[in-house]
Amino acid sequence: MLTSLALIASSFVLATSQRTLRRTEKLKETVVDIGEEALGAIGRVMRTTKQIEYLLLPYNPQISTSLNSTTEGLRTNSRVIRRFIDRSEQSFNKATHTSHTAHMVVLGLNLATLIASLVLMLLYWRPGFIIIILCLWMLTSLCWFLTGFDYFLHTFADDACSALEDFEKNPQNSSLGSMLPCINDSFSGKLIAQIGSTIHSFIVELNSNVSVLYELLGIGQENEELIGVMKICNPFSGAPNYTYIPQKCPHDAIRIGDLPKFLARFTCSREETIEKCRKNGRFVPQTSYNMAHAYSRSIQDMLDIYPDLQKLSKCTIVKIKASEIVLHQCKPIRFSTKLLWASMMSLSIIMVVLVFAWVVEALRCWKKPVSTWFRI
Repeated sequence: MLTSLALIASSFVLATSQRTLRRTEKLKETVVDIGEEALGAIGRVMRTTKQIEYLLLPYNPQISTSLNSTTEGLRTNSRVIRRFIDRSEQSFNKATHTSHTAHMVVLGLNLATLIASLVLMLLYWRPGFIIIILCLWMLTSLCWFLTGFDYFLHTFADDACSALEDFEKNPQNSSLGSMLPCINDSFSGKLIAQIGSTIHSFIVELNSNVSVLYELLGIGQENEELIGVMKICNPFSGAPNYTYIPQKCPHDAIRIGDLPKFLARFTCSREETIEKCRKNGRFVPQTSYNMAHAYSRSIQDMLDIYPDLQKLSKCTIVKIKASEIVLHQCKPIRFSTKLLWASMMSLSIIMVVLVFAWVVEALRCWKKPVSTWFRI
């Protein structure tokens, strides 16, 4: 009876261990995805800042130098996140696969020993009976060791989920704040504020003094009326927040990214003569157009990656994934690890009782003829 119960319990623990492994693997994939998404966002930002750096180098070396330092800061953060991904993946792999392998080996041996004990009982081989008792005793010790490990695993999973729940409610005061792949707060905050204020101030200055814009583009006063009053869309609110509002654009304003298209109609290419350009109303020099294109594209590229910067600065990617783990994975992983621990402890208790039962029966049967042995 006890032997059959031990066989059933061992099979149940094996199935539970397999289910726990699958859920832990899913959790690992989600955690690694957090880092990969953050890394992807940083990569997009770095590529864009590098591109802007080259675009503006001929016209504004100072900004290019500033962007270069920004890129280096992003690269430093990306290395930190890469280490987080590697550490997380290695830790998960070691914990889950070591646990699963240990359960498979111990429980496999346990099942084999239990089946062998039943066979030896049928054969009435007394020396084998003693060997089985010794093997079962050693396996019982290993079962208790696994019980302790499973309890630790359950406690760790429970604490991790509790920490994620705390992070979801209050990221600033969470113990996970320094462990999760978020860009350094001071760096990202300064970067976001600097981008917002720079673009906002630049566009405000151009819109408030159109003659400055015409002067930058090399447009003479006699041609200003042909172009009309240009107003560039400013997607940022004013100080102190400089909130990014893409929809904030009047109908008569030109989006910063569309400025080259607007100026292309009035641009005199190098292949055309000055007389021909004037005749066709093309009075913007090619060099001025190139400069406007570089600035326009740079600002537009920066606006395109601004949502990524916001996600990184506010750790939005991590918060979304953390919420997903709390909502969909914490309950199953808690249940699986608790069930694994409880089933392993039950098996260990059964094994202890079984070993003592075998010892008692061995002592009783050793003094009796083989034909009078009691079968467990």
